[in-house]
Amino acid sequence: MCGSTSVRRRAAAAGLLVLGLAALAGCASFRGARLYDRGSAELDRDETAAAIADLERAAALVPRASEIQNHLGLAYLASGRRDDAQRAFERALVLDCDNDAARHNLVLLRGDSRAR
Repeated sequence: MCGSTSVRRRAAAAGLLVLGLAALAGCASFRGARLYDRGSAELDRDETAAAIADLERAAALVPRASEIQNHLGLAYLASGRRDDAQRAFERALVLDCDNDAARHNLVLLRGDSRAR
């Protein structure tokens, strides 16, 4: 769905992990980053149920992480949950209006041809 490949997903996961470790707001940030990384890998392997479970837990632990919401949207979309995907992409943009991947995914989901 997103123009991002699995390489981009892994790069984003690594970035979030580094941010989580740097901020060290507590164990929740670290666990959230690990769940995000695992959920993203599961999404790459088309293990959508496992990806959703891990990404939902990551979102609960790190509720202000736009990247987690974007990947959660991708997982929802892969499992056919379009309404949930739309809400996750929208939430990602509320958290970070510069999240181009989430914006792109939301535009594609809505069927808009301006998805560049």
